[in-house]
Amino acid sequence: MSEQSAARQIEVTLPDGRVVSAGAKDTPYDVARAQRLEGLETAIAARVDGTPWDLHRPLPGSCHLALIQPEDPDALEILRHSTAHVMAQAVKELFPDTRIAQGPSIADGFYYDFHRDTPFTEQDLAKIESRMRKLVKRGLPIVRHEVSRDEALRLFEEEGEPYKVHFVREKGGDVVSYYEQGDFRDFCRGPHVPNTRRLGAFKLLSVAGAYWLGSEKNEMLWRIYGTAFPTKEQLEQHLERLEEARRRDHRRLGRELDLFSLQESAGGGLVFWHARGAIVRQQIETFLREELERRGYRFVITPHIARDTLFRTSGHYDFYRENMYTLTADDEEFVVKPMNCPGHVQIYRTGLKSYRDLPLRMAEFGTVYRYERSGTLHGLFRVRGFTQDDAHIFCRPDQLLDEVDDCLDLIATVFRTFGFEKARYELSVRDPADPGKYAGTDEEWAAAEDALVRAMERRGLEHQRLEGEAVFYGPKIDVKVYDAIGRPWQLSTVQFDFNLPRRFEISYIDQESRQRTPYMVHRAILGSFERFFGILIEHYAGSFPVWLAPVQARILPVSDKVREFAEEAGRRLRAAGLRAEVDLRSEKVGAKIRDAELEKIPYMLVVGPREAERGEVSLRLRHEGDQGPMPLDRFIERARDKVARRALDN
Repeated sequence: MSEQSAARQIEVTLPDGRVVSAGAKDTPYDVARAQRLEGLETAIAARVDGTPWDLHRPLPGSCHLALIQPEDPDALEILRHSTAHVMAQAVKELFPDTRIAQGPSIADGFYYDFHRDTPFTEQDLAKIESRMRKLVKRGLPIVRHEVSRDEALRLFEEEGEPYKVHFVREKGGDVVSYYEQGDFRDFCRGPHVPNTRRLGAFKLLSVAGAYWLGSEKNEMLWRIYGTAFPTKEQLEQHLERLEEARRRDHRRLGRELDLFSLQESAGGGLVFWHARGAIVRQQIETFLREELERRGYRFVITPHIARDTLFRTSGHYDFYRENMYTLTADDEEFVVKPMNCPGHVQIYRTGLKSYRDLPLRMAEFGTVYRYERSGTLHGLFRVRGFTQDDAHIFCRPDQLLDEVDDCLDLIATVFRTFGFEKARYELSVRDPADPGKYAGTDEEWAAAEDALVRAMERRGLEHQRLEGEAVFYGPKIDVKVYDAIGRPWQLSTVQFDFNLPRRFEISYIDQESRQRTPYMVHRAILGSFERFFGILIEHYAGSFPVWLAPVQARILPVSDKVREFAEEAGRRLRAAGLRAEVDLRSEKVGAKIRDAELEKIPYMLVVGPREAERGEVSLRLRHEGDQGPMPLDRFIERARDKVARRALDN
């Protein structure tokens, strides 16, 4: 215990339940050393009353204390944030005229934004990484300082760091914290590892342009991305995953497989579905439409534009105006549809509704348009025009549980059909400390949350509860699926809405002839066809299951002598409902096979004189090679069975 702590004592509860005394100015390190806590030599930070805390920061008072080890769930963010600071220090030492902006940890690593006249090169990254390793070896203490706001402004103004001055002014309180290691300072809330030697394995990955504060009106900065892990083995595994992700990149595969394009001449973020991509989309739509109609959904179609008053009534105009496209006609303002829900409410409003009419399940494959900054656009994952598999359920309170249950069953069915085996469920609810900022009554929120929880429990679904993450108009379930290489993707949402029914004053007549406000549930399974298609491309690396494949079979005649049989075989396959092509090029059959493999066609049917004479084809399976000859009729039967069952294998 330090000598400075003798004046006043606090009580610290340790992980084993012991309560010990400590000085008011003692740090987690002081207490851990005095109590000989195991793991102090390897700890990277502490946890004080559940909050990550610097090892050498004075304790706030009596508290619960634990040490954070490199394998702890909170450790990765701390390691990465600290590594970002070391990267910024290395950049400043190598390129002193560079100005630093912000450097957070992110899902897969960290980045830092820098201002300099010329972009960083690959050679620069290698130099920066080398300097970082030297800084790590020096074991520089990373020290937290707390000063007044004015003092922090003075420090960063003297250093000529205008971006740090901005952050202190915008985010700093009366007392501002900054961290220092060697000659490097950065405005930051922390926490950080105690010294640079506690960092793990790291790698700088790439450089990209990034507008200051994300606005195209501001200057361009240069963003260096990197990643860090506690061990070298974990880093190498991550780099292998990144390489696999690059191999599966839907933008490259979309171009190579002739699936879609994004053409700047037409405007960023607008998708052109090529014939082959459109076939995949049609198969997705057909499956989903059949499944929804089987479950009692009614398909509707709403206009692509509407008067601004519709979106003012819904509240979207006030909240999403900057993301809407508008136009003026006949001295009136119109909005290009950014979402489908107001249109569905309009349809509900036509005609009196009885309790017998509910539930009313309204579905639409509705195309919407939202403005996104050009710097945020990303292939099919972030676009300006997209089609949602949207649905809204209007129901009575007593129908709530069954409707949510059916939504969860639908989600499971869809994921299983498309080959996603693992999912994570998250429940977003109100902030219990501030219930007044949400629409709806306490009773309605309790009933909605109870229905969501009971539906998940009924299906044995574990979920994570996220307090304060609900939007103002209702609680929701979000579902993330994991793709073939373990990446999570946010897809499905089951969202209650207590806001729109009241804004539009919709109602139904109950059994006692009283007007009641229905519950409204927003429901999306895929989210949008564009984004889901991009995920599907990367999940299968472009090798779609037979039922989805744009071309299911290609017939490969070995010479012109069997051309007539090959063309007849193609006609028979197409007559049987299969998507088949005949490769009549004067190439050798080996070249035809190679091209079909590159195009990821599931079935290759080689035809020579012997096969033509016997009415057979020699079957080759994508990635599995030659399967030998079989009668054409038997192949057709096999392929049709796979397609009918929407099988995931060949």
